[in-house]
Amino acid sequence: MSADLTESTPPTSNGLRNATLFAMILAAGLCRWIPHPINFTPIGAMALFGGACYAQRRFAFLLPLAALAVGDLATGFHILMPVVYASFAINVLLGRWLRSRRTFLTTAACTFVGAVQFFVVTNVATWWVYYPRSADGLAACFIAAIPCFQNTLAGDAMFTGLLFGALALTEYQLPAVREVSFTPVAA
Repeated sequence: MSADLTESTPPTSNGLRNATLFAMILAAGLCRWIPHPINFTPIGAMALFGGACYAQRRFAFLLPLAALAVGDLATGFHILMPVVYASFAINVLLGRWLRSRRTFLTTAACTFVGAVQFFVVTNVATWWVYYPRSADGLAACFIAAIPCFQNTLAGDAMFTGLLFGALALTEYQLPAVREVSFTPVAA
């Protein structure tokens, strides 16, 4: 009987959900501290997940950004960090778009678009800073980064699946984590 009561009792606030989402994002961010192939990280997935799952825009940007910064404490900071963080913010925006359209296909498409935009944005910045500013320099930069793109896409796909899958399982097992939508009551 207790299980029936839990399933039929709607959650009353998003506090538990927000804490759960942050714990999941933080856990993903800490995975960056584990040895991994270059660019096989949860960065894009954390941003997409945060954007798609947090109701409040400030949490969607701030909490995944905080988890990214915690990971950067271990991996180190570099001159292109502002570009990486800007690209991260673009993934949060993709997640915000995904929020009301989330299906397997749209999530996969946003994961792919996020990996592509990260590849393009960060490699244009890498070219500008480290390569000759010419068409040949740009081509050399992008060609050198192809293995990184493969790992970015694979990491984003794996961590996106893990984060969204873990959330679905958690919501199923613990209905209080489901999102509460507050609709105004007509007077």
